[in-house]
This record gives sequence, structure tokens and C-alpha cells, in this order.
Amino acid sequence: MITIGKTVISDDVADKHFVCELAKCKGACCVEGDLGAPLDKDELPILEKIYKKVKPYLSKAGQKAIEEQGLYVIDEDGDISTPTIKGKECAYALYDKKGVLKCGIEQAYYDGKVKWKKPISCHLYPIRITKYEQYDAINYERWHICNPACKNGKDLGVPVYKFLKEPLIRKYGEKWYEKLELKID
Repeated sequence: MITIGKTVISDDVADKHFVCELAKCKGACCVEGDLGAPLDKDELPILEKIYKKVKPYLSKAGQKAIEEQGLYVIDEDGDISTPTIKGKECAYALYDKKGVLKCGIEQAYYDGKVKWKKPISCHLYPIRITKYEQYDAINYERWHICNPACKNGKDLGVPVYKFLKEPLIRKYGEKWYEKLELKID
């Protein structure tokens, strides 16, 4: 384990390799699972603010799911996530011409319509953060749907923390990331 301030980072974040392989997985992480993407409470007002600009990027089914369920859902445990379309793909996702599922929020960001890239849980994937009272536990989540990404990362020699440099800096800052690099190297 690696500790930096109020974070405890699994060794897998440094030792395992990963580079998304969307052509092979087709964005399965936006479809598989029990819930939509986890959301932080501070992301909810952002979703409310940007939804009108993001809505045109979403599928009709995604728009309908959001109309029926709301911009986000809260489960019985109090966990907040994005709504899903019939319990499957994230309502904010869209299929491109090649059948790859991508984020409508992120597309709006790339087109300059919004300044928020996407939920941090999506940006950080395959890292998942568990918040405890005293610290954040930062873990690499292994999932069979990402086997092509693991192979690609290994072939390219890119560890998880390097692949996720941008979102890790977004979440914890440049100085934190520099400390992570020093502890790993």
C-alpha cells in the first residue's frame, strides 16, 4: 500500500497495466453492472446546470430514462449514481457509428458546450475510490470486460496510474500526483 496524505493507494495501481481498448470492449463499462456510474454529491449541481446543453447528445432512450428517473438516482444505501436505460447502459451514454458506447457529457465537453468532462468515477475507471471517515481507499478494480485493456496496457508498458494521470490530478491535484510518482519510482 502507498499512503499520501488522506489517501491509501493499492499497489495494483502502480503494478498493473491498463490502456482502454474501446474497439474491443465497445464501452462495456458503461453498460455492465448493477447501477449507473457512481456520483459524488458535489457533482449533482453540475449535472443540473449542464443538462440542457448535454441533452442533445443523448439518445432518445437516455433522455426518456432521465425524464422518468431524474438526473441521478439514490439507492436504498444512499449511494448516488447516474440513471440507466432499462437497468443496462448509463442514460448519459451514446453509441457512435462503430457501435462503441461513449459518454454524451464528454462529447459535449469536447465540442465546447460544457466545461465539465464527465463524472470523476467514469474518468478514473478502472480505479474505484471508497471514502472512509479518515481516508480515501484508491483501488484498481479488475473486471473481465477490461481484459483487452489490461493486455494493451501491458503490451505498451503503461501502468494504471500513468494511464489515469489526468483524472488522478483532477481528483487530488498535481502535487499529490507528483508524490505518487516519487513513491512508485
